[in-house]
Amino acid sequence: MHLFRSAFLSALLGLSACLGLAGPASAQGVYDDWSNVKPPAAPALSHVVLDPATTAVLVLDLARQTCHPDTRPRCVAMLPGVAKLLSMAREKKMTVIHTLGGHSTPADIWPQAAMQGDEALVKSGPDKFIHTDLEQILRDKGIKTVVCIGASAHGAVLHTAASAAFRGFNVVVPVDLMASESTYAEQYTAWHLVNAPRLGERVKLTQLDWIN
Repeated sequence: MHLFRSAFLSALLGLSACLGLAGPASAQGVYDDWSNVKPPAAPALSHVVLDPATTAVLVLDLARQTCHPDTRPRCVAMLPGVAKLLSMAREKKMTVIHTLGGHSTPADIWPQAAMQGDEALVKSGPDKFIHTDLEQILRDKGIKTVVCIGASAHGAVLHTAASAAFRGFNVVVPVDLMASESTYAEQYTAWHLVNAPRLGERVKLTQLDWIN
């Protein structure tokens, strides 16, 4: 029995040592691969024609806390473009819906993106469909396409756009009206939206001047 126990313990120790050596080596190899990855080419953009009766513009978290000049200067720089898109949308009687996160209030929204009239507001985390009536609002209005713009490309824009696509909506994302702390996050978001399973068939990337 003593010999069997010693042999068993030796086998366990040997196996543990092998696993201990294999784990970090594999992880290090993967990390090295990531460090050498070259980003793919920027995703292609498309001209987009919107049907005002079935399109909603989702203005995602354009409050001063999330669209801040120190942390996301590109967000502040895109505000004139946001104002231009909203002016066009309102002129064509499109639905406009605003979102906020955290402790932000409508008073915190930048003037260029401020709510008007009876435009709806929902508050949630990165996915604005979770624990809100956003989907019901869209269904009740007969919306088929959502245009997602916002302060956090890799946050609210990515997750809300993906969630909309998974719910059967068509999604348009103007890449010059989403921002992040880094251009990498913006590029990754765009790539993900048109390459991830079930998203590419519903998501179109565009830019402000290509929207009609």
